[in-house]
Amino acid sequence: MNTTKPRQSSPMILYAVMGMTLAVLLIGAGAFMWLSDNGSGGIGIGGPFTLQDGAGKTVTDKTFRGKYMLVYFGYTHCPDVCPTTLNAVADALDKLGAKAKKIVPLFITVDPERDTASVVKQYAAAFGPEFVGLTGTPDEIATVAKEYRVYYAKHPTGPGPDDYSMDHSSVLYLMDSDGRFVAPVRADLSSGEMASNLSKLLG
Repeated sequence: MNTTKPRQSSPMILYAVMGMTLAVLLIGAGAFMWLSDNGSGGIGIGGPFTLQDGAGKTVTDKTFRGKYMLVYFGYTHCPDVCPTTLNAVADALDKLGAKAKKIVPLFITVDPERDTASVVKQYAAAFGPEFVGLTGTPDEIATVAKEYRVYYAKHPTGPGPDDYSMDHSSVLYLMDSDGRFVAPVRADLSSGEMASNLSKLLG
């Protein structure tokens, strides 16, 4: 007689499923906010910002004039969505060839408490030399997040001051060479799909 007991589901599997579900919901939330604002002819996406780059130098939206900005909001402690998205961006830029020179990919942290200038510099560089990591004060981050209609919130995971994760929407924003919003780019696309979309948007 078979006396083998059924395997119990691992809590880690449950957490992984919950995490992926949340990621999908946040991606949808970001897209919904964009569609709601633009579809009604109301609030636009993007605007002036003042942040710090990896060297601690103050930069603004005007710093990147003449280039398309591909803007992504996330945080360096992000376990899956952020690195997966930024890896896809890096691969997409490789596939774009010469057109990639028109784009500067910006990673803007939503976790300024932990993501200092040096931290975002190292993090962004891991995806390619063209990636620019930006941070700022909590107020500066709140301002730029509001301009881009980005949702983010701290989610405590333990008793310590660093025991938290950040919930955030996951959408890429393509801005033209004058800093005007062009279109959202879904963060869950494959690098090939992303490259195809960007190629069409760049003209």
